[in-house]
Amino acid sequence: MNVELIRVNVADVKKLWTMQVKAFQKSLDKYQDFETNPANETQEKIKSKLLQKYTFFYYICKGNDIVGAIRVIDKKNGNRKRVSPVFILEKFRNKGIAQEVFCEIERIHGNDNWELDTILQEKGNCYLYEKLGYIRIGEIERINDKMDIVHYIKN
Repeated sequence: MNVELIRVNVADVKKLWTMQVKAFQKSLDKYQDFETNPANETQEKIKSKLLQKYTFFYYICKGNDIVGAIRVIDKKNGNRKRVSPVFILEKFRNKGIAQEVFCEIERIHGNDNWELDTILQEKGNCYLYEKLGYIRIGEIERINDKMDIVHYIKN
C-alpha cells in the first residue's frame, strides 16, 4: 500500500501542531535546539505557514493512519523547492514511508531543484537524503555543542 498525501487545511492547525510536537519532542530533548526545533513552534507560527500561498503542507497517510506530515515550499518561480519540516510519527518510522513520501512530492511538485536541511548527528536522515539523490553542500552550521545542521540540494 502506497502513501497518500492529503493537503492540510488551515482549520487543522491544532491537529498538525500536536503531531509535530509529538514527532520532534525527543529530538528537542536530546539536542536542546530551542530556537530551531519544530516541537517548539507555536500553533500561530504553523498557521502563518499554512496561510502562505507557496506553502503546501500535507498529511502523510498510510492505509487509514495519518503517519506524519511534510511541508513543501514551492514558489513556482524557478527557485529551489524546499522541504521543511518532514516527519513520521515514531511508531511508523523505519518502514520506508519517508522514501515513498519524497517520490510522491517529486511527482506532485517536480523532481528537480530541491533543497533541505537536517541534523548532521542524525545519520539515518543523512543516509536517507543521500540515497534519494541529495548532495551535501556548503558549510556545516553549528547550532549548539550537541547539534549541527547540514544542507542538501537535489539537481
